[in-house]
Amino acid sequence: MTKKILIVAASTRPTRIGHHYAEWFAQRAGNHEAFEVQSVDLRELNLPLIDEPRHPRFGDYQHEHTKNWAATVVGADAVVFVMPEYNFAFTAPLKNAIDYLFKEWNDKPVGFVSYGGASGGLRAVNALTPVMFALNMKTVHPVVAIPFAMRYVKDGTLELPESFDETADALVAALADAIGPFEADTQA
Repeated sequence: MTKKILIVAASTRPTRIGHHYAEWFAQRAGNHEAFEVQSVDLRELNLPLIDEPRHPRFGDYQHEHTKNWAATVVGADAVVFVMPEYNFAFTAPLKNAIDYLFKEWNDKPVGFVSYGGASGGLRAVNALTPVMFALNMKTVHPVVAIPFAMRYVKDGTLELPESFDETADALVAALADAIGPFEADTQA
């Protein structure tokens, strides 16, 4: 049975490169027989700063944008955040999108494609990991960390070495493996 993987592009900057990495990872994930891919670009989603009056754990959403976002996340069996590193951390739009919801994230395997300078965005992943723990998400490895990410985007085209394809494929396989035990746990 095909499972849905939600790929979230976490940069909203006008000069961003993350959407190239999100498209690349979506293609890699789409090659895996276990997954149907759904991509969400936070720039296009354009959520306002959290404007729900109640805590998300109640699921009593008042705004259509929140209801739509919740339905998207609920429909996913696994999530991958494609994220840059900003000042040793993750992006504010990503945190905002995560914080809109609570139960919808619970029990989902989550993977990361990070990019940035020398660290390849790993400091952003490390900063986000406690948030994933608080949401009862299962972090899956390997992390696809892309150092000096600008060097691989030339004239609007992404040109990555094959080694990144191999790591991406390993992450997709690990996500597929992680979904099985979560289904069994929720049926018990």
